Amino acid sequence: MSAVYINSVACISVQDTLNENFFDTLKPENSVQILKAVEPNYKEFIPPAMSRRMSKTVKMSSVASTKALQEAGIEKPDSIIVGTGMGCSQDSEKFLKNVLENNEEFLTPTFFIQSTHNTVSGQIALGLQCHGYNFTYVNSSSSLEFSMLDAKLQILDGEAENVLVGSTDEQTDRTMELYKLSNSIKKEENLPVDYLNSTTEGVIWGEGSSFFVLGKDKTEASYAQLKDIQIVNSLELNEIQPFIEDFLIKNNLKNEEIDAVILGFSGDSESDDYYKNASQLFPNSSLLYYKHLSGEFNTASGFSTFMACQILKNQVIPEVMKINDMKKESIQNILLYNHLGGIDHSLVLLEKA
Repeated sequence: MSAVYINSVACISVQDTLNENFFDTLKPENSVQILKAVEPNYKEFIPPAMSRRMSKTVKMSSVASTKALQEAGIEKPDSIIVGTGMGCSQDSEKFLKNVLENNEEFLTPTFFIQSTHNTVSGQIALGLQCHGYNFTYVNSSSSLEFSMLDAKLQILDGEAENVLVGSTDEQTDRTMELYKLSNSIKKEENLPVDYLNSTTEGVIWGEGSSFFVLGKDKTEASYAQLKDIQIVNSLELNEIQPFIEDFLIKNNLKNEEIDAVILGFSGDSESDDYYKNASQLFPNSSLLYYKHLSGEFNTASGFSTFMACQILKNQVIPEVMKINDMKKESIQNILLYNHLGGIDHSLVLLEKA
């Protein structure tokens, strides 16, 4: 079977991840309810007249996808696949507000057109004049994983050589209010949060956009080889270890051959039990976490995939991500495990390119 490589990465997050030296400036945050993305100067990438009509998630994705394509040296990919949990929430809210304020009459179509989840992939394709396969996955916390799986299959089937894959989610005021009411977001009295030993429900919410170019050929700049992805909608707590062990057996790997495991500890006491359970399988691996850097959101795994690629390429693990003190001379295999609120569990296996 042919290999699939991640040949470039770009990320806009609550960290300054567009900066080349962002490893030195990673700053954990545990004392606010909502984290905002560090946005670039959009004028450098998007004409102001166009930028005004774009929602935040479209602008973030346009910049991240541009950076990823530039790094890969590709002008036009064969396919564009985007994963998102909430889509263009800002324009969805504008459209619904418009419906209510105008008593469902005399509505302009603009907000509706821009509110659909596939607006992001469509806008990128329009900008690139890319007429290839264009698809959007909306599968909660496994949206990026489904997108990467689709891209991997396309490349292995010979239908594409280079695929632009992205994940993106933005915040909106109304949605954040509703998340607070449902206790999805941490109550202020429960802050600051201890991500690894939390005793309270809820998370700190983030946002961001991550893009990757997947290709069939390894390049000098390749970050990682995408070995395998597995997704399951629901698991009982006692099923998580067999789920991971079966995945490793399928890939002819022993637990000790996994050099680093990136776990999605979010500070939600109930759903974090899955990560605690999974970590017991890897006493000889570097255990890492990342949502204290990115916040929790539907496609937060885009940030962890971005960080895993950086770790594999640079062979350096940021101290701020470490759960244990296990040191490895070289990092060959990284396993990423994520879910959102105990639903949509995903495993991604990356190998050094």
